[in-house]
Amino acid sequence: MPRSCSRSRSRSRSWLTVALVLLCFVGPLSTDMYLPAFPRMAEELRTDASGVQLTLTSFLAGMTAGHLVFGPLSDRYGRRGPLLAGAAVCAAATALCAVAPGPGPLIALRFVAGFSGAAGVVIGRAVVTDVAEGAAAARLFGILMTLSGTAPVLAPLAGGAVIGAAGWRGVFWVLAGVALLVVAAVAVAVPESLPPSRRRTGSGGELLRTVREVAGDGVYAGYTLAYAFAFGTLFCYIAGSPFLLQNGLGLSVGASSVTFAGGAVCTALAGAVSARLVGRIAPEPLLRTGVRTVLAGTVSLLAAAVADVLTVAGCLVSMAVVCAGLGLVLTNATSLALARVPAAAGTGSALLGTAQSALGAVVAPLAGLGGADTAVPLFTVMTACGAGAVGAARWAGRVR
Repeated sequence: MPRSCSRSRSRSRSWLTVALVLLCFVGPLSTDMYLPAFPRMAEELRTDASGVQLTLTSFLAGMTAGHLVFGPLSDRYGRRGPLLAGAAVCAAATALCAVAPGPGPLIALRFVAGFSGAAGVVIGRAVVTDVAEGAAAARLFGILMTLSGTAPVLAPLAGGAVIGAAGWRGVFWVLAGVALLVVAAVAVAVPESLPPSRRRTGSGGELLRTVREVAGDGVYAGYTLAYAFAFGTLFCYIAGSPFLLQNGLGLSVGASSVTFAGGAVCTALAGAVSARLVGRIAPEPLLRTGVRTVLAGTVSLLAAAVADVLTVAGCLVSMAVVCAGLGLVLTNATSLALARVPAAAGTGSALLGTAQSALGAVVAPLAGLGGADTAVPLFTVMTACGAGAVGAARWAGRVR
């Protein structure tokens, strides 16, 4: 009987992991799948490039706002209800995107899709904190990162195939189907992980006090900033890599796409290694190793750019180092930050995602200040972010 119960719990945890991976897929698929269709969308919708780009901006803005709403809501009303509602609204809004008659409605619908889709990201992290702690939570975050790390690699390829067969509207039908699959996965495999006895109660003012309480925790803030600054290096690279790889290093569009995908693979593999190591090494040392690795990679890139000796091979090796460090940072910083606020994990997850998005939005434009002919500004900002991650992680360790 005990063995049977153990097998049953193992199957339940496996299906829960599958559902959480699907939740992680929604964001990358929704932003990356339709990027190759931008020129065709501008032509069909009779708008310019900035008009089409606003559909991406509105989705990201919606996700940022959704983080701040769904996190506290899930602390008060439980995880399952807000998660199902968010996934269902996301599916409906995405389906309407497929039949949007013009850029205005499409921009509005993308905001709604991003807002509701944020439920999966923020509540998914909170569910992990509800069902696991310590090394087990860090291991589960590592597994999720490893599996969901394939999404940024596969999304543009899948989007190109769908666009060729069914046009850009076909991408949104596919995304709506994925959102419906998420609804089904949550309904079947994600139980209510926050019992009523652990929920936050009170008025809107109490919710704001919870936000202030979580944000004011120095240890939580340190780990969250380490996560955000480390992610800032990736945001900078995403913003500057097309110019760096194509204009600066002379790679073709196809070669630069493969190079970028290679970085995502390095991050996913490092997340897998972290998941394997975390049972024998505590998350804190793994985090310290990760932030130092990120900083070492960015410093080497900056030194090569300043000395004007940057090569394709050197750039690829240094970026592999950065991405490997990111794999260690993102899993362990998330685990350590949310473990600090277990009674308000939804709010903690919301602030973590908001810090990530806000810092990324600030630093990414700075990467191109020097124009397309120099990589020094790009690597300077990346190095500053790496140094910020090291400082934040060190601060969290000191005040812990």
